[in-house]
Amino acid sequence: MIRILTLAWLVWLEMLRRKDIYVMFILLAAFLATLMALNLFGLSQVVSYLKEIGLLLAWVCSWILAVSLSTRQLPQEERQGTIFPLLAKPVNRAEILIGKWLGAWVVVSAATLLFYALLAVVVVLRGGVFGGVVLAQAGLLHLVLLGIIIALGIAFSTRLNADAASALTYVVTLAAWLVLPRVPDLVFMARGAMQTGLMVIYYALPHLELFDLRSRLVYGWPPVSGIMVLWILVYGLLMTAVLLTLGWLAYRNKRFARGAML
Repeated sequence: MIRILTLAWLVWLEMLRRKDIYVMFILLAAFLATLMALNLFGLSQVVSYLKEIGLLLAWVCSWILAVSLSTRQLPQEERQGTIFPLLAKPVNRAEILIGKWLGAWVVVSAATLLFYALLAVVVVLRGGVFGGVVLAQAGLLHLVLLGIIIALGIAFSTRLNADAASALTYVVTLAAWLVLPRVPDLVFMARGAMQTGLMVIYYALPHLELFDLRSRLVYGWPPVSGIMVLWILVYGLLMTAVLLTLGWLAYRNKRFARGAML
C-alpha cells in the first residue's frame, strides 16, 4: 500500500513539475469568465441557465483533464526510460497501474471539486441555491465517473502511445455517453449479427449516464434514493476494477526497449 501511495504522490509531483497546476487555474479562470459572461446575453438572472451551463463546463473540463492526465502516465515513463528504475525497485506492474490511477484520480477530483465550489459560489451570488443532498450525490457520482474514465485511459495507454490512447479514450467515452443510452431503441430495428453486436456493446461499455445528476441540480428535483446511489457506486467501482484488471493483463508481460517511442 505504501508503494501505491508513493506512486500516487509522484503523480502529484509530476503535475507540479510540468506546471499542470497552471492548466487547472486557466480552466478555472475560463470557467468563471464564461459564467460571468452570461451577463452579456441577459441570462445572469436566470439561475437555471447558469446552473446548466456551469455544470456542463465542469463536466467538460474534468473530462478533458482526466483523459489527458491518465493517458500520458505510462507512455511518459516508458519514453523517458524511468520505467526501468521503477521496475528495478520492489514494485510490481499492478502496483504501478493502481498508483498511477490513484494519483491521476486524486488530481482530477481536486480540480473537479474546485469547479463545483466555484459554481456554487456564483449561483449563490446570483440568488440561486443548490440542494445540499443532491449536490453531494452529484459530486460523489461525478468523482466515481472520473475514476472509470481514468482507468479506461490507463488501460489504453498500456499498449498505445499517449496520443493514440487519448484519442481512443475520447471516442469510447463519447460513444458511451451519447450512443449507449439509445442502443435499446436501435436493437428493435436491427436484426441478426447487428442486433447481437449492439447488445455486446451495450453491456461491455460503461454506462456513464447513470452518474449524471445535473438535471436534478438544475431544476431542484429531490435527491436519488440512498440505495440507488449505493448500487451506482458499486457499479462504478466494479467497472473501474475491470478496466484496471484489463490494463494489468495487457501490461504484465509487456517488454520495454530503451529509447522506444511508446
